[in-house]
Formats: sequence, structure tokens, C-alpha cells
Amino acid sequence: MWKRVILFLLLGVVLAIGGGLGFLMLRKPAQVAASTKTVARTPERIARGEFIFAHLADCGGCHSQRDFSRACGPEVPGGRGRGNVLSDFLIGFPWVVVAPNITPDVETGIGAWTDGEKIRAIRDGVDKDGNALFPGMPYDAYRQMSDEDVEALVAYLDTMPAVHNPLPKTKLDFPANIMVKFAPRPAGSVPPPQRSDSTQYGKYLTTVAGCIGCHTPSVKGRPTPGMEYAGGEVMATHAGTVVSANLTPDMETGIGKWSEEFFQKKFYDYKEYAEKGPPPVAGPHAFTLMPWLAFAGLPPEDLSAIYAFLRTVKPVRHYVEMHPGAKS
Repeated sequence: MWKRVILFLLLGVVLAIGGGLGFLMLRKPAQVAASTKTVARTPERIARGEFIFAHLADCGGCHSQRDFSRACGPEVPGGRGRGNVLSDFLIGFPWVVVAPNITPDVETGIGAWTDGEKIRAIRDGVDKDGNALFPGMPYDAYRQMSDEDVEALVAYLDTMPAVHNPLPKTKLDFPANIMVKFAPRPAGSVPPPQRSDSTQYGKYLTTVAGCIGCHTPSVKGRPTPGMEYAGGEVMATHAGTVVSANLTPDMETGIGKWSEEFFQKKFYDYKEYAEKGPPPVAGPHAFTLMPWLAFAGLPPEDLSAIYAFLRTVKPVRHYVEMHPGAKS
């Protein structure tokens, strides 16, 4: 009798676990219906969207074809937004992860998506069919992007040249394929930042630029608490390896001694490269994934605001060797 009871209990546990896994496999991430709004494509809005794409959010960093034989990996002409298999570029990545084609090509891009579906993907993290996007796409940061800016970005995406570039779909193994469903959440309506408050505006720019994502060390994909902006995230690729810098105002290991003028100069030193094209990579110490070419196009007032915000983050004493094993 007791054996039969135990057998029924075990069977119940197995069925409960199986049912739970089945539910998780089939469930959709948190989401709302995509807006039916069609974004107006005014020249001003398109220009702002191109600025966000090319300079602030650096969308091309993942979605454009890039030439890493040259300093800073500039975009290849005609390769903007065509998409890439990122896991082929990264070393030791366990899954197939794809930054999809985001040009208006109907067959291989997002030409068949509505503007509302594009906005939802950028900020909420779900695709046209309501499936979760891999959180390597920084929608957790883009969730803070204002309604005005996300609509401007979509207006620009709508006007980009279509590129036909078939790509595979992202494929995650268990349990990552279930865990990813908990990352998306609706952004709702986001007001524009207050530009009159330099620190708050800098926080907005730094968030949309995704600075914290690269400049915070992580363990198994989870940011280390208390180490925000302290650098140390290792990015190993087939083009080279680089470790993110400490951006906190620590006086010894961060940017505490940097003046605002020096901070801006670090970016504007790349202006000539951005305008005329960078030279070939001169050794492993020159490899970088920092989007210097993109950020060199930020106006001085934006860099001043970013600097002002970074001065307010908690100083963290954390020495980082950005090019391990490479002679400077």
C-alpha cells in the first residue's frame, strides 16, 4: 500500500514538473499589443533618428557589417543594419545569437513590421510575433528611451536602404531559452529628458548609450552588484580581446582625475578617423569595441552632460588591464 502511495506521489511530482516546464516553454513574455501608430517621417525626425542610430545608441555596433582589420571596426559601406551572427564573432559563446537584419527589406529584414512593432521591439524586447529578444539587445536600457527619440529612430529605420541578407535565428539552449522570457517588459510612455538638468540629461544619454552594460563586470551574464561602471568586463572576440575601463570617479583607477576638457578630448581625438576612415589595427593593444567613431559625433553639450553624470556615480577602486598580455 505504502509503495503504491509513494509511486502515485512520485508520478504527481513528475507530472507537475513536466507541466510546469511545458507551461514555461509555451508562455509568452510580458507584453502589450503593439501600437497602431504610424511614425511621421519629417526631415527633423529622420535626422534625429540617424543621430541616435549612428552616434548615441550605436545600433550599427551589432547590426552593421564592420571591418575589424581597421581601428575601431568601422562600418563597411553598404552594410549598415544588415545584421550579423554575433556568436561567430565572440569567443566561447555557447549559443547561436544573431543581431538581425533591421533594414526595410521585406524578406530578410523588418520591412513587413509596423512602426508599432518596431517601437515595441526596441523598448519592450519582443519581436513582431511577441517572442522575447535575446537581452544582448540592450532593450533594458532602451526602455528608458523617450517616446520622441524612439519614434525618431523608427523614422530613420523606415528610410534606410533595404539590404537583402538572410540570417539564421537566435537559438538558445535550455534553460536560457526559458529564462530569456522573463527579460522583456512593457516600457509604457516615456517623457523626454530634462536637458536643463545636466546630470539627469547625462544619465539619460549614458543609459541609452548602454555604457553600464559594457562597463560593469558580470558573472554568468549577471552584473556584479556594487560594481556599476567600474569596468572589468572581458570581451573576447576573434578580432581581439579587450577589457572595459573603469568609468567611476575613483582617483586612482577610474576617471576621477580627468577634467571635463580631457574627457571630451578622449572622444574628439577620433573625429578624424570618423570623418576620413581609420588606419589598419596596429597590434593587439589597439583593438577596441568601444564605439569611439560613433561617440566622436556627439556634440560637446552631450559629452558635458555625460561627464557630469559620471562624476555622480559611486567611486569604485578597481584596477583594469584593458589589453591583457599586450605591450603598450
